[in-house]
Amino acid sequence: MKYSIGAVIEETGSSVGTKTGGWRTLKPFWHKEKCIQCMLCWLDCPDIAIPEQEGKRIETDFEFCKGCGICAQVCPVKCIEMVKEEK
Repeated sequence: MKYSIGAVIEETGSSVGTKTGGWRTLKPFWHKEKCIQCMLCWLDCPDIAIPEQEGKRIETDFEFCKGCGICAQVCPVKCIEMVKEEK
């Protein structure tokens, strides 16, 4: 898929077919032991990159996470830290 300037996806459809993980410069590191499972990160993730299982968040799906940092900003206990993406 070719992207236009600004990485605008002009085709209709869903993000399921457009893996945005390659856009990242920062990625979220989830400190599981600090997590209170409030699910705010899951609720606010614009890319559905934080999957849930039985009402609890599980590890980030890095194929779809573009590193926006919203999850880290909304976390009330700061268990998500944005770290440099190592390629």
